[in-house]
Amino acid sequence: MEKVFTAEAKLSNLETLSAMSRRILVTSALPYANGPIHLGHLVEYIQTDIWVRFQKLQGNEVYYFCADDTHGTPVMIAARNRGISPEELVNEMRKAHFEDLTSFQVEFDNYYSTNTPENRALAEEIYLKAKEKGHIHRETLNQLYCEHDDMFLPDRFVRGICPKCGAEDQYGDSCEVCGSTYRPEDLKQSRCAICGTPPIQKESEHIFFKLGDFQAYLEDWLKTHNRVDEGIRKKMHEWIDQGLRHWDISRDGPYFGFAIPGEQNKFFYVWLDAPIGYIASSLNYFRKTGKDELFDDFWRSEEHEVYHFIGKDIAYFHTLFWPAVLHAGNFRTPTSVFVHGFLTVNGEKMSKSRGTFVRASTFLKHLDPECLRYFYATRLGPGLDDLDLNTGDFVARYNSDVVGNVANLFSRLVSGIASKLDLQLSEGLSREGKKLFAEVSGKKEAIAGHFERREYARAVREIQALSDSVNRFISEKEPWKQIKADAEAARQTVTDAINAGMALSLYLKPILPVLSGGVEELLALESPLTFVQELKPLPAHHKLRKYRHLAGRIETAAFDAIFEEERSAAAEAKKEQAAGAGSSAAGNSQGGKNQKSSKKAGTAKSDSAGEAPVEDSGIITIDELEKVELRVGRILSAELIEGADRLLRIQLDVGEENPRNVIAGIRSAYNPEDLKELSVVCVANLKPRKMKFGTSEAMLLATGKDDGLTLFVPHRNAHPGDRLG
Repeated sequence: MEKVFTAEAKLSNLETLSAMSRRILVTSALPYANGPIHLGHLVEYIQTDIWVRFQKLQGNEVYYFCADDTHGTPVMIAARNRGISPEELVNEMRKAHFEDLTSFQVEFDNYYSTNTPENRALAEEIYLKAKEKGHIHRETLNQLYCEHDDMFLPDRFVRGICPKCGAEDQYGDSCEVCGSTYRPEDLKQSRCAICGTPPIQKESEHIFFKLGDFQAYLEDWLKTHNRVDEGIRKKMHEWIDQGLRHWDISRDGPYFGFAIPGEQNKFFYVWLDAPIGYIASSLNYFRKTGKDELFDDFWRSEEHEVYHFIGKDIAYFHTLFWPAVLHAGNFRTPTSVFVHGFLTVNGEKMSKSRGTFVRASTFLKHLDPECLRYFYATRLGPGLDDLDLNTGDFVARYNSDVVGNVANLFSRLVSGIASKLDLQLSEGLSREGKKLFAEVSGKKEAIAGHFERREYARAVREIQALSDSVNRFISEKEPWKQIKADAEAARQTVTDAINAGMALSLYLKPILPVLSGGVEELLALESPLTFVQELKPLPAHHKLRKYRHLAGRIETAAFDAIFEEERSAAAEAKKEQAAGAGSSAAGNSQGGKNQKSSKKAGTAKSDSAGEAPVEDSGIITIDELEKVELRVGRILSAELIEGADRLLRIQLDVGEENPRNVIAGIRSAYNPEDLKELSVVCVANLKPRKMKFGTSEAMLLATGKDDGLTLFVPHRNAHPGDRLG
């Protein structure tokens, strides 16, 4: 929505009001580049954005930085499954993440990436400084190694039977059934999560950061007032009291990340360079904007304030590892680390099968982003409590609070009354109007205090109590009746209520920037509302603008549509995964078993998504299995595709009038002339996929990869079109 005031007016206003302003640098945890932004992520980014907007409205000089977290095995495997480079994947994900986040009015000063020259240079600087100080240690370890994929396996790339409770298909570091933690070597019947091959044990030298060197330092650091929530401090002391152990900061190649200087085939573990992304994003911004000196002011001294917003799942990294690494590298530590809880939906963990694992892009198709901003604000506080998105309450609160109490206030006053009075206010406030304005404006400092302390739910309660008072005033005056008998009395009521409503819009501005901007336009303000200004009534005979829509009612049907869309998407993805299980030869490059495994393994790299673990066991019903149509096909012809090193174009007879066109990534294992008249197994009811070299109308089943790839073939007496099962 277009603002009525210019950028110059904004700047002038802030320069006047900010002579004694604080300098603040704020970050949110970096989303990991192996999946889309969803509602769990948005808990954190909306919480952070509200606080940043409030600080700016206080006249403070605030910088909000974030970036995509890009390195690690999950990203490398996901890129391999899609047939693209890791760099291509992370660039694509960064663009998608930025688009999703900013669609919810999250306003970054810089949104960058950890796969950048700045991040590499800073990671090397910190590591070499720690090494120079004697905080680096080398040790030879036995690790699980996949001979098929020629790589050491991170904990979550190992699956097997839990050694404690016997639950099947558990990760290599912890059991999702009984909650036990263990070493991947302890798993029974362990297998590589990428290819299914049983791993072997193999020695490798690793590089460790000596976290124990900082035990006393971290104890003192955590004691600092307001450094962390008391619950987090106590939780971190459980680790400290056991004695902090060395932290493995290296990974063997192949690995997507930064090479460790002075080492052969050793790379920084993603958790070493990921939080350095906060610093790198700010360095990139300050260089671009000619504010180089601010980088040292923020990161090499404690002259100004630095705040991290994170989820409680990554508190260990941010309140033990991170401050120790910063201290070792001669960088300042954060002023405070603000930690929030998880998101549940209708009282349960987010679930793909129920459709409650909702992507940001899906939500935006059906509901206004400010609905979510408001609802989260009604539930957010400074503590670690989980936040439940109850859809019934969501709809009721938004319709009542935002549409009924605030938007409707301006709609009926301006559109219903003032439009009949030339949109002009009276000379000033009446005696009753002054009392009402004093009641509402007098709460400014209290509400500002709530925002400062991240007590958003308390702020909303205060705002809604005030909006009730304003609406009660309007109902008692009945300006829709006054205008019929005494137009000036109606004008006075509009004037009194509009001025009080103006204060309400200021209080809502950190939460609902678009709605509040619409009110500022409607009221034809000369400059934007801020918390540092004294709230004053509008000038005598002030002229309003014509009413424009501020907010509309929402229906529970919108959530029904959202959940149905997500259920359908999850079912389609599961069907494709089941159909392509073990296949890298798919005519549709969704990737089958390998992709499914890598997606699960990708959860090992937490991105502070703000969500409880997703309920998605991977078990399907017989009804779901029957939806997958596996049929016998006979290859009529196969040919090379110019410009495609991995693909062949195949004409496949599946017992229909016309053969199907299949584009399959099997060129490394098969010559076209060897495939003619070969009977194979295909997924016949997979949605056709448009590809660069044409449309692929089926998926061939295979196992293995590269020149070891093998197509599934029927044993005997099989004819084109025969269904398996």
